[in-house]
Amino acid sequence: MRHLLQRHPLPIRTHFSHSLVLTYALPPDLLAPLVPPGLRLDTYTDPGGTEHGFVAVAVVGARALRPAGLPARLGRDFVLTGYRIFTRFPTPGGRTMRGLRILRSDTDSRLMAVGGNLFTRYDYHHARIGTRVLGEQLEFKVLSGDGRADLHGRADLGSAPAVLPAGSPFADARAARRFAGPLPYTFEYEPQTHSMIVVKAVRARWEPLPVAVDVRRLTFFDHGPFAGSRPVLANAFHVADLAYGWQAGSRRSIEGASR
Repeated sequence: MRHLLQRHPLPIRTHFSHSLVLTYALPPDLLAPLVPPGLRLDTYTDPGGTEHGFVAVAVVGARALRPAGLPARLGRDFVLTGYRIFTRFPTPGGRTMRGLRILRSDTDSRLMAVGGNLFTRYDYHHARIGTRVLGEQLEFKVLSGDGRADLHGRADLGSAPAVLPAGSPFADARAARRFAGPLPYTFEYEPQTHSMIVVKAVRARWEPLPVAVDVRRLTFFDHGPFAGSRPVLANAFHVADLAYGWQAGSRRSIEGASR
């Protein structure tokens, strides 16, 4: 019955000190097997006619994270990192939700890892995570316990709005902005009931800016289904100092109907 707890039952509120999302382009054929029933890859076709799928790599400073309704002073501060695939979830009547399918999450808190895995399917791991701002540079470093999600780099916050990274498949900044996570929804497949758990974000003043980044180490794409792949940094967006939250999860059929 553990899956009943893992439906994200509690609405959550927090404050993002920083949210940096790096979006990597990969072949759709590589990502498709990682997408559960009911979801479709959210892809982009570049000016040359090549189709791309995308994985978001996020580094988030969450302040006063707590169940909605509790005062901020009872919240806890965490640094979170996550790996998500950009997906679409068609629903009856022709509506399509855009969101992220979770592959892995890391946190600097053992408490968050335990609680996150108890109440969600976000696959939390405990890691040593550090972030700091040096002038206009946001430095981030992750040492994962299993070595499969190490990350180290810097974002030049003073570069905003930056040009697209070299080799990006996007034709322009407007196209890149559509793949600037996090998106309005996250999705997780519940195999016990052949259902989709949908979690909607609550946010205001969402105006991420493109920034230049220097990624020195990223081991996630060295393992599992990504081993041997050649991900291309497609964009990097940063946002800071804003209220954020998640509603309680809702369950839908894989055809998109509410349950």
